[in-house]
Amino acid sequence: MTSWRGLTPAPRCGWPAHRPPRSRRVVGPVPEAGNAALELVILAPVIILLISMVIAAGRIAIAQGSVDAAARDAARQASVARTPSDALTAAQASASAELAGDGLNCRPSSIVPSNLDAAFGTPVGEPASVTFTVSCTVSLSDLVLRGLPGSLALSATFTSPLDPYRGRSLGLGAASPAAGPASGGA
Repeated sequence: MTSWRGLTPAPRCGWPAHRPPRSRRVVGPVPEAGNAALELVILAPVIILLISMVIAAGRIAIAQGSVDAAARDAARQASVARTPSDALTAAQASASAELAGDGLNCRPSSIVPSNLDAAFGTPVGEPASVTFTVSCTVSLSDLVLRGLPGSLALSATFTSPLDPYRGRSLGLGAASPAAGPASGGA
């Protein structure tokens, strides 16, 4: 090939004077044949393990939410009772029903009030609150995977205010002095 002056151009540095054909036909086995199956064999257990861990974390979060709801229900039921013994009975029944309703099999579940007598001993008209802590030990085989050893201790605390103008009693048979008019004669 000649230029307009009649000279032949020099090839560019590092480039061949002619280009190879665009497509070549490969004859024989492809050097990467079978790698996809090997990658799948290696990565499949890792992916299954990651998915299992996500499911386990979700189930543990749901179980913690159930324990939180049980503590909230226990404190709320105790806050509407008139005596500490009624409050404790209502709180235990409510928390147990909440845990059973969500399908948690708590081994030793405990529903513990922290300030029940002090709250009900507060005179009417002054603010008071009750606090309950619900603890539950759940087997990991119930939450995550059948046959998985170990257990998980879940705990939640909730505080609910008592109505300052509602009559209260210490459970000794007589209502507090200001409870008569506030209770509406009941």
